[in-house]
Amino acid sequence: MTFNGDKDLIFDMDGTLFQTETVAVPAFRRTFQRLRVSGRVQGERPTDERVCSVFGKTPPEIWDRLLPGSSEEVKEQADQWWLQDELDCLSEGMGALYPGVEEGLRDLRDRGWRLFIASNGLGPYVRGILVTFGLTSLFSGIYAAGEHQIGEKKRLVGKLIQEHQVTSGWMIGDRSSDVQAGKANGLPVIGCRYADFPSFGEEDELEGADQVIDSFQEILEIVD
Repeated sequence: MTFNGDKDLIFDMDGTLFQTETVAVPAFRRTFQRLRVSGRVQGERPTDERVCSVFGKTPPEIWDRLLPGSSEEVKEQADQWWLQDELDCLSEGMGALYPGVEEGLRDLRDRGWRLFIASNGLGPYVRGILVTFGLTSLFSGIYAAGEHQIGEKKRLVGKLIQEHQVTSGWMIGDRSSDVQAGKANGLPVIGCRYADFPSFGEEDELEGADQVIDSFQEILEIVD
């Protein structure tokens, strides 16, 4: 496969390629039950809608919203358990890509586009999704914020761009952090708004995106 240096696509994972709620919500229910049984938390479990509202955010942002007032020790334990529960859910057959993602990624790769992942998710989670759906080999680079100790999406994308000599292409994601990451690094942005949960992103999440799409298949039309 020969790649054109000007044809690079950087994808977010949650809400862009993967229907996060299909794994994250049932996994969080398990995690919260563990926290409750162990005496680390009390009270009602955050609603599914609230859980969905943190998708794509960094771990500190996630736990500030889901476990406000909890100690750092409790948040770290919750982080570990949620990851484990998500991987268990994946292994049990839960989880789904958005319609057209697998075929679309393979088509883009066949057309000479170089594909990358830049995600705020934990490395084992991001890679677990790619392994589960047989997509790992399609990507020239997989960047998860936790693996690089980087808390800002724009810095993570900047590192990817530098290490792979990305000169042009597109940033593709569903969050304001994806828009900011693309713009900060000189890339046009495709904003995705096809997540099933209406609370997945805020109303202005995609403000500033160059293109906004309602299905993954639209990406092929835009980049061509």
